[in-house]
Amino acid sequence: MPNTNPPSPSSTPADEPVATAPIRLTAFSHGGGCGCKIAPAVLQRLLANANLPLLPPDLLVGTETSDDAAVYRLNDQQAIIATTDFFTPIVDDPYDFGRIAATNALSDVYAMGGTPLFALALVGMPLGKIPEEAIRLILAGGQDVCKAAGIPIAGGHSIDTLEPIYGLVGIGLVHPERVKRNNLAQVGDVLILSKPLGVGMLSAALKKGTLSKEGYADMVRWTTKLNTPGIALSAMDAVHAMTDVTGFGLAGHLLEICCGSSLSAQLQFDTVPVIALAAEIAQSGVATGASARNWDGYGSSMRLPEGFAPWKQNLLSDPQTSGGLLIACAPEVAEQVLALLRAQDFGEAAVIGSLSVGAPEVFVR
Repeated sequence: MPNTNPPSPSSTPADEPVATAPIRLTAFSHGGGCGCKIAPAVLQRLLANANLPLLPPDLLVGTETSDDAAVYRLNDQQAIIATTDFFTPIVDDPYDFGRIAATNALSDVYAMGGTPLFALALVGMPLGKIPEEAIRLILAGGQDVCKAAGIPIAGGHSIDTLEPIYGLVGIGLVHPERVKRNNLAQVGDVLILSKPLGVGMLSAALKKGTLSKEGYADMVRWTTKLNTPGIALSAMDAVHAMTDVTGFGLAGHLLEICCGSSLSAQLQFDTVPVIALAAEIAQSGVATGASARNWDGYGSSMRLPEGFAPWKQNLLSDPQTSGGLLIACAPEVAEQVLALLRAQDFGEAAVIGSLSVGAPEVFVR
């Protein structure tokens, strides 16, 4: 089993703010991590007239369902998964930035039920503004995550850019009949989330200079935790659909499952795992700009109860960098899925809702 927790390079007292790094990578970026993704409403408009003139029958997953990766069948036993993900810094520490970006990129392979084979590095750096040693540490962070996943970085591409950018192309394998798409959920399925929400809130506090050492450690812990349970979940027939929660927030990625599967979701907010400090930050009124853009894009499909607190809404649309797996499975295997997740140190995993007949909407309780 791959090591899912690459060691943190340092540890410090939890009650002190995070120290300023010699160079602040986040100062170069207008938005960090998956928070710099194009807003869902804008992306929908940009892709409205896009089409694929050639749709070979062996292309099992393309752009039609906003899924996590492309999947192409090679033969009756093998399908190749291809994905790419990159972003601007979410943290100032170069090594941690590399680890977070690499973990996030490989997540899409696991979310499709696949096993990573190798990766290619995508590197854009403002040369002359960032020391070469910092760039080397970014690359080392990505390399160490891929080592933990049991794969090589076999190549890549680099350019001189205005903002630091790092990520990976991830290539994986899966049995064609074990691909976990986001559009095959069934009526009566329960919803399970493997990681707690709140990374965007912690990131906002970090940029304000108010995040404690403990909060930073939590942030790095979750964003560098590989979603390896996706491999075992691919073998479970009663796991019907799966995706990972990233830049569009829990609400956005749950809506993708609803739209793809033509189902309605019931979400029990009080059962959604949330990083404790992130909940405190949210209740203080902090919200990311990306959270607001997300809600503007899909809020019309969210059904909130009367008096639902704004901070809770902000958490639902909070952009997650390297977030958890969102799993739709038959109720009878829910405990088995939870046991599998907990055995791989996803102790906060929880059942957060269910799916039923209805228009593609999310009813929050």
